[in-house]
Amino acid sequence: MVPQETRKKGIRPRHAHVGKIVHPQDAENVLDTGVNLWFPGPQSFTGEDMLEFHVHGGNAVVSSILNALSTVPGVRMAEAGEFSRRAFDNDKMDLTTLEGVSDLINAETEAQRKLAVRQAHGELFRMYEGWRVKMVQLRAQIEAYIDFSEDENIEDGVYTQVCLEAKKLADAIRAHLNDKRQGEILRNGVALSIVGPPNSGKSTLLNKLAQRQVAIVSPIAGTTRDIVETTLDIGGYPLVVRDTAGLRKASSDVIEMEGIRRAVEAAQEADIRICMVDAQQALDCTTKPSDSFLQNAEWQALLDLPHTFVVLSKIDTLKSSDGIQAAAQAWAQSQRINNRIVPISCANMFGWESLMQLLADDIRTAWGTSVAQQMPLTKTRHRQHLQQCLEHLDSFESIGEDMVVLGAEELRGASRALGRITGKVGIEDVLDALFSEFCIGK
Repeated sequence: MVPQETRKKGIRPRHAHVGKIVHPQDAENVLDTGVNLWFPGPQSFTGEDMLEFHVHGGNAVVSSILNALSTVPGVRMAEAGEFSRRAFDNDKMDLTTLEGVSDLINAETEAQRKLAVRQAHGELFRMYEGWRVKMVQLRAQIEAYIDFSEDENIEDGVYTQVCLEAKKLADAIRAHLNDKRQGEILRNGVALSIVGPPNSGKSTLLNKLAQRQVAIVSPIAGTTRDIVETTLDIGGYPLVVRDTAGLRKASSDVIEMEGIRRAVEAAQEADIRICMVDAQQALDCTTKPSDSFLQNAEWQALLDLPHTFVVLSKIDTLKSSDGIQAAAQAWAQSQRINNRIVPISCANMFGWESLMQLLADDIRTAWGTSVAQQMPLTKTRHRQHLQQCLEHLDSFESIGEDMVVLGAEELRGASRALGRITGKVGIEDVLDALFSEFCIGK
């Protein structure tokens, strides 16, 4: 399989060699002209000897080369994530770095890509491993204190100093955990729920955001009964938008009532909410307050949640859009609404840029990250192990010097919890789940 010219000249490690790629059992059968790169271990991705073929991407070319490789004894197709697993087994990267590589492969927005690159480059590993090494050092001091506390070689105040250092570690981990799920939200997508009364334009807004027909649009009230979801890129940030059933007080349809219950629940759990109101009906509510869906206490409570905006839709149906902002504010005051009001029209795109900018700015302010900021948590698994670590450190802090042996055990538990994040201890089940998500050949 080695190009003919390369076999004549010899392969130089980490140098590109161009030549004809021939069948290993038939030198006259030229499969392609391509480039090969030779990476002798341990200076390779996996830490083992590796040879890369860079060929033309046509299906016939790739298939012929794979078929030719299968005739070489001991050669087989890699399993999903096998290259990365070998890299992990050979200490080329830790578990958090591998997770970063996986996230980088699956990144769909610029914010996700930037976050994944930081993790893939070992930013989380350096932080967590630094904490773990410090904890091991504290354990060593405690073990020495236990074994040699009566000897003159042990300085006074060793236990007190260890307690102070352990508290610093606990404070750092606690601050890291108190990140408002910033990294997890960016990795999985910011959840936005569109709520409001029937026929207020919720499905139309979703379709306009997605730039395709995601939800059915109909003048018949109650068309949307279950949650319709799509993922978007807003200003480089991932946004998971959910269209929900129209909120109205009375309905004899059991299925619609279940949809309304789910709509309220989805809005309560969302990171951002858009409350859609038909502009014409809303402005009529100044004289007919009983007709407003906002009279429902449970629905009104949604407006009190953070990151909730009120969108007055169908502005194009009004006789004139002149002074609409002032009219919208007057309506908001009459309804005691303190949220940001955005008048829009999905028909003529009135107010569209304002809405997009509002969403992008809100996401960037609440969940955006910068290079200067500490790398945020990206996995629920990390959070769970850090919380376990913190519990052990808090227990250590509550143990007196007379129970130093128990204190040493708590430090041991704390360091093991951190080790599970980076893959130092007890992570075989995590590895199986992680590598199953990788593509073949990675």
